[in-house]
Amino acid sequence: MRGLFITIEGPDGSGKSTQIENIKKFFENKNIDIVFTREPGGTPIGESIREIILDNRFKEMDPMTEAMLYAASRAQHVAEIIGPALDAGKVVVCDRFVDSSLAYQGYGRNLGEAVEIINSYAVREYVPDVTFLMKLDPDVGKHRIEENRENQDRLEHEKLAFHKKVYEGYLELERKFPDRIVGIDASLGIDEIRDEIYRKLEEII
Repeated sequence: MRGLFITIEGPDGSGKSTQIENIKKFFENKNIDIVFTREPGGTPIGESIREIILDNRFKEMDPMTEAMLYAASRAQHVAEIIGPALDAGKVVVCDRFVDSSLAYQGYGRNLGEAVEIINSYAVREYVPDVTFLMKLDPDVGKHRIEENRENQDRLEHEKLAFHKKVYEGYLELERKFPDRIVGIDASLGIDEIRDEIYRKLEEII
């Protein structure tokens, strides 16, 4: 029996990291072991690709190069970690997955369906069962990450206009996949967001 695949998405500054920790606690409290991983990364190869993608020295990176690097990291991730874990019946929780590429490169970089085509080979049949989308106005999210500007990566340094296009992409994906993507109002309090996510997780398990 295939396992459960949960992903967490959202624009920069949406509070994703905090709720990921809450999701971990949810499963820990139920004594359910999870495989937690992240993108880009998750494997030695993927983490090496992550360093290249996010490195501020590579501001000249072509959008298609960026999209292919993400897909390459994802292909290894699926082959080495995600696929085997799900095939073994485990619960996999992943910080970002293919929706990030569709939003950031498909919409943000204007690459459109090319991103979907590239990633269809990377993800194979391993589509998330549920995706929590942290929804936050890009103006607010950008302000949040500006407070830690010296530690921002290459994509976080992008202008507000880029982040707005990414957010529009996420909203379009939510409309396109209503049965899979659960929109969460990330402007709510941390505990309110946690409780909303917990209610959905209770339904799923």
